[in-house]
Amino acid sequence: MKKVIHPNSISRILGIGLAIMLAFTSSLFAQEGADPAAGKSLFNTYCAACHHLDRKMTGPALRGVGDKHEAEWLHAWVKNSQALIKSGDEAAVKLWDEYQPNVMTAFPQLSEADIDNIIAYTMQPKEEKPAAVAGATAGTDAGANSGGVGNEIILGALILVFGVLVVMLFLVNKTLRRIAEANGVEFAAPEKRLPLWKAFVKNQFLVLVSVIFLLLSSAYFAYGYFMQVGVDQGYQPIQPIHFSHRIHAGDNGIDCKYCHSSARTSKTSGIPSLNVCMNCHKSIPEVAESTATAEHSKEFYDKEIAKLYDAVGWDVNEQSYTGETKPVKWVRIHNLPDFAYFNHSQHVTVGRIACQECHGPIQEMEIVHQEAPLTMGWCINCHRKTNVKMEGNEYYAKIHEELSKKYGVDELTAAQLGGTECAKCHY
Repeated sequence: MKKVIHPNSISRILGIGLAIMLAFTSSLFAQEGADPAAGKSLFNTYCAACHHLDRKMTGPALRGVGDKHEAEWLHAWVKNSQALIKSGDEAAVKLWDEYQPNVMTAFPQLSEADIDNIIAYTMQPKEEKPAAVAGATAGTDAGANSGGVGNEIILGALILVFGVLVVMLFLVNKTLRRIAEANGVEFAAPEKRLPLWKAFVKNQFLVLVSVIFLLLSSAYFAYGYFMQVGVDQGYQPIQPIHFSHRIHAGDNGIDCKYCHSSARTSKTSGIPSLNVCMNCHKSIPEVAESTATAEHSKEFYDKEIAKLYDAVGWDVNEQSYTGETKPVKWVRIHNLPDFAYFNHSQHVTVGRIACQECHGPIQEMEIVHQEAPLTMGWCINCHRKTNVKMEGNEYYAKIHEELSKKYGVDELTAAQLGGTECAKCHY
């Protein structure tokens, strides 16, 4: 009988093979079990600031990244990219050479399952928008209207019937006159009446009342017209680049003074430079689908962002400035006459007046308009009814203490602090 030298070798080989198969199978199950929906949420939280699925931003486009790199490599890269670069990994060094000095944030808090979910989301095929959406909508509307009689048809039919009736009445009257003339019927001649204007002139009381009424009404309308000279309430110009305060100040909650920073320390609020816009829009080349409204589509907003890029000379594909800039000719909305002095810092920083007090619900405006009349009477009324905010405001502490004793009140209005003196606004 032949002796077996290694009786356990076959079982060992089978065990190793089984372990490899199980490991491979588990990795397949791990990829298949990844959740793209959870990956989308993680992508928007951790990745969307620097990455887009189909467009190069601060970092590369990530759609199909699972086909470009192994899962283990992606795990290591996401958790600590700099460590992978320092190890000399060829793919990591190549990415660093292309995108430096932008350093990818390390995410050691993400588990391998989280990263697999993100990869699964990036592997989803791109959704193609139907090209004939507008045509289909138009067809649907046409089909909806074709089922019934339109208002235009009904109105046209009524006009036609009315016209036929008028012609019939004219013909009947003409026929009756001919019959009467044939029968020798004579028509009485109409009596001559005094013209209306002559009767009006003869009535002196009516003439006097009419003249007084015309003079008073003319004076009223003339006064109203001249009082509106220089008052641009409701003025709403179209800007060269559409800027929605509803999206920025409303939906995104951006503080007014982030863009109009000089309102804190200067006489004017200032027009923010386009560099301020690029602080965010360098990484935001398009808006979310939920941003669109009935008046403005997502494509409309994306085109306005493209105008911003064209003005500052930003190349989206290369993620760099070209140096070719174009001035944007913004249209001023709020404009006081030169003889009136207004200081934003006095109201915003010292007085702590909210922007909405003068500019209205700016966070709800799609296109900004002048909410208040900005007249002298409007300003004075505000000074008379607005109490000075004293909580933690040392600017007014001393004068408030003295004047509150003088007037015998606990709170002072801006008018009691001299807010109605001529020289405050005209000097």
